[in-house]
Amino acid sequence: MAETHSNDGGGNMMSRAHFDSTISFLREGYAFISSRCDRLNTDVFTSRIGLLPVTFIRGAEAAELFYEGDRFTRQGAMPPTVQHLLQDKGSVQALDGRAHRVRKHAFLSLMSTDAMNRLGNIFDQQWEQVIRRLPARRHLILHDIVQEILTRAACLWSGIEVQETDIPRLTEELGLMVDRAARFGPANWYAQWRRRGTERWAASLIEDVRSGVLHPSEGTALDVFAHYQDDDGDPLPLEIAAVELINILRPTVAVSRFIAFAAVALEEHPQWRETFASGDEADLEPFVQEVRRYYPFFPVIAGRVNEPFTWRGHRFKNQDWVVFDIYGTCHDHRLWEDPGSFRPERFRGWNWEEDISALVAQGAGHHSQNHRCPGEWSTIELLKRAVRKLASSDFTMPVQDLSIPLNKMPALPRSGVLVSRK
Repeated sequence: MAETHSNDGGGNMMSRAHFDSTISFLREGYAFISSRCDRLNTDVFTSRIGLLPVTFIRGAEAAELFYEGDRFTRQGAMPPTVQHLLQDKGSVQALDGRAHRVRKHAFLSLMSTDAMNRLGNIFDQQWEQVIRRLPARRHLILHDIVQEILTRAACLWSGIEVQETDIPRLTEELGLMVDRAARFGPANWYAQWRRRGTERWAASLIEDVRSGVLHPSEGTALDVFAHYQDDDGDPLPLEIAAVELINILRPTVAVSRFIAFAAVALEEHPQWRETFASGDEADLEPFVQEVRRYYPFFPVIAGRVNEPFTWRGHRFKNQDWVVFDIYGTCHDHRLWEDPGSFRPERFRGWNWEEDISALVAQGAGHHSQNHRCPGEWSTIELLKRAVRKLASSDFTMPVQDLSIPLNKMPALPRSGVLVSRK
C-alpha cells in the first residue's frame, strides 16, 4: 500500500504511510521517518506501529511543538519493555508539570561547572588507569574499554565506592540497559532481569546512606537522591531513589557510543586528530557538537497528547501517540547545510540558546524549563576529554568495518571500533 494523503473525517487533510509500518521502521531504523517525510513533502504523517495508531513528526518546528508547554506527557508513550530499561516508572522522565520540574532541579544541581570539571578529571584518571593495564599489540574493542572507564568514573563522581570485583558486572548491566532497549523477546527480557539486580544494588546504597552506614560527599548523586524530599517533605520511596541514581549512571555510560563515534571521526578525518594532538583546541567543542549531530544516538522520542490541538492541518487528539524524529531533525537539510557531511566548522560561533530546536541529539528545549535531558553538559565534557585522549593516544586502528548500520537502534560501528596499543 503506497503512502497517501487522506481526510481524517473531520475535515483535516493528513499524510498517511502504510497501514502498519512496524516492519519498515525496524528495517530502516533511523532513516524511516525522514524518508517518509521527504516522500510525502510534509513534517507530519500517520501510520501504525504494532497496529497502534501513531503520528510521526520532524523538524525544528516539530521540536518546539513537542517540548514547549505541556502539550505532551511521557506517560504511556513508551512500550513497558523500553521504559523499564531506560527510565522506569516514577522516574523524573515519567513525571509531568511541576512534579517533573521540581525533580529535575535535583538533576540540574549535579551539573554545575565545578561538577563537570570534577567528572572530567575523574574520567581522565580512570582512562589512564584502565588504558595502562591493556595488553599491547592486541586488538581490543574501544567501545567495551570506554564503557568500563565510564562506569568507574560515573560511580566515583556519584559518590559511590565500588568494589573492584563488581566493576565487570555493573559495566555489563548498565550497558545492557542501553543496548537492549529496542530489542524484543529474550534479549530484552534478559536485560530487564539484569537491571533488577542493579536496582537492588542501588537501593542498598540509598538505604545505607539513610541509615548512616555510608557518607557520600555532599552534592554527589548518591547524597542528593538519598536525601531528596518532595514538596511535602517526604523522602523519595527507596525504589524511586534507586531508579534516579541509575538515571545518572546509565546515561553517563551511554556516552561510550558517542566516544566510539568520535574515534571513527578522528580516523576518517585525520586532520582533526593532528589539530588536537598539536594542542590546538579552538575547534574542540565544535568537533564534539558535530559528533553529536552527525552520528546516530537515539533515533526518536515519544509522547502522548495531553490536550487536543491542531498543527500543520493535523488534529492531535487527547492521548494520541506521537513520535518525534531526533535523528532526522539533526540531518534536516533545511536546518543544516550539507547535513550528510561531517563538518565541525558549522558550530563555530554557534549559539545554543538560539538553536535549541535544531541540535536535538539529546532532546530540545531550555534546560531550566522543558528540556528533559540535563545530561547534555556531562556528555559534552566527557566527549571533549575523550577526544583529547584519543588524539594523543598511541592507539592504532586495524583495517575494519567502521560502517554504521542505521537499522540497529541504538547504533554502533559494526566493528565496535577495534584498536590496539603500539
